[in-house]
Parts: sequence; structure tokens; C-alpha cells
Amino acid sequence: MDNTLFFSALALVLVFEGLMPALFPSFYRKTMAKVALMPTSALRSTGVITMISGAIILYLIRS
Repeated sequence: MDNTLFFSALALVLVFEGLMPALFPSFYRKTMAKVALMPTSALRSTGVITMISGAIILYLIRS
């Protein structure tokens, strides 16, 4: 794998992760408080669905 591609993708993830707290800090804080109260199984399911969605999108883009 090309290191440039990997670090570009990582940088893009960081940009997207920073958008919500930078643009809407109070909404982000309220949302994170709700996330902290979610059961572990719901968090795990959300994470798995997000990973699968990302893998599918990446597959579609790369093929």
C-alpha cells in the first residue's frame, strides 16, 4: 500500500471527525452525552455497521 494514500485517508478522517465539534460545539457535546449513555451492544452495532458501510463504499470506489 502506498504510504501517501494511507496518510491522506487518515488525514481526511481527522478532518471529518473535527467538523462537528468545530462547527456545532454545543450540539456535539449533547450528542456525545447521549452516546455515553448508550448500551455497549448499541455502540458495538453502530461501529460494525459503520465499518461495513465504509468498506463497501471503498470497494465501490476502488473497483
